[in-house]
Amino acid sequence: MKTTFAICAAASLLWLGAPAHAEGLWTAAGCGAEPSAPTLDVSSVDRYNASVDKAASYEKAARVYNACVAKEATRQQTVISNEAKAKMEHIQEGSSAVQKRIAANFSKYTTQLKTAGAKLGKAH
Repeated sequence: MKTTFAICAAASLLWLGAPAHAEGLWTAAGCGAEPSAPTLDVSSVDRYNASVDKAASYEKAARVYNACVAKEATRQQTVISNEAKAKMEHIQEGSSAVQKRIAANFSKYTTQLKTAGAKLGKAH
């Protein structure tokens, strides 16, 4: 049972897309080094059993590392998102101010022109 679980668990890490480490990709510096995936040797019962233990150890270390990476990525993405949101709010405030001024000017002009038109006998 332990054997089947460990192999299935190790395979699930591959299926779930454990993060690849390649040059130029972002890394979570605070998480240490990514655990190395062991080479499994299933040529005999003893080696198979040792491989199950290696796979189980790797799974545990990989899950801890992956959780750390996910937490750090989320933290850094939140910081970036908040910075972008603040910049966008600044732009939105400026844009809204222009729209409000122009709308106020249009409203003022409409009122002035209607009043003047009525006074001068012009129908609009």
